[in-house]
Amino acid sequence: MTLSYFIQQLLNGLSLGGAYALIAIGYTMVYGILRMINFAHGDVFMMSGYFMIYAITVMPWNIAIPAVIIGTILLGTLIERVAYKPLRSAPRMSVMISAIGVSYLLENLANYLFTAMPQSYPEISILKHVYTFGSITVSRVTLLAPILTIILTLVLVLLVNKTKLGMAMRACSKDQDTARIMGIKVDNIITITFVIGCTLAAIGSILYFTDRNTVQPYSGSLPGLKCFVAAVIGGIGNIPGAVLGGFIVGICQIVITATGYSVFSDAFTFVLLIIILFVKPSGFLGEKAIEKV
Repeated sequence: MTLSYFIQQLLNGLSLGGAYALIAIGYTMVYGILRMINFAHGDVFMMSGYFMIYAITVMPWNIAIPAVIIGTILLGTLIERVAYKPLRSAPRMSVMISAIGVSYLLENLANYLFTAMPQSYPEISILKHVYTFGSITVSRVTLLAPILTIILTLVLVLLVNKTKLGMAMRACSKDQDTARIMGIKVDNIITITFVIGCTLAAIGSILYFTDRNTVQPYSGSLPGLKCFVAAVIGGIGNIPGAVLGGFIVGICQIVITATGYSVFSDAFTFVLLIIILFVKPSGFLGEKAIEKV
């Protein structure tokens, strides 16, 4: 393996990891506040891909991108209002079953609306521009993905740690009943959390599908599971942990594929999850949960 080939694959891994990280943040934020796994998040990411396919046919890319982000946010908040909000006081198992139901609903809805045939993702010229450095050839999206992911993560960490909104989000994650007593509108905070998660999922879908070129109704299921794994590996509930997990999963997947073992690349993600759960159940950056007696 030459140095240039190694660098090429590392860049590809960072690009894929960046997309995974943005989606994983959505899982980790919802879990941090609601203590639930939003299994429909990967399918929201898939629907965002379809939104772009149709948006780009009627408007230029610089308008289509914000329109797709807004459409994804509306879809995510609709799901939260219809499928999750009525179950606030229900057992967590009920909410998880509802999330799985929404996931299957979105997949079948996409199947009905867009057919099961893969559809070509539009080429966004500003992202597809190719740079050549000696024997290394990379597209702009490959370079942009990890940089954009890190910038968005820093902004989000500052929002959570340094603003009143972030303080309210942290209060809700600790104890929603106490947060309500303190005057925090918990339902609004939960909605804002979904808005942030869906925004990052939409950006992640643009970065992901631009390199993979096609979208089909089940495009979100396996990437969604991998992003959930990334959130767990990094420490679910921890935003930098989700980013770290995303980069680990993305780089490992590309490295395994590049070494000729692509058939094992998906399985390795879940083997890695099992190993991490044995060695450090709370994830790399997660904290041990303290059980109150």
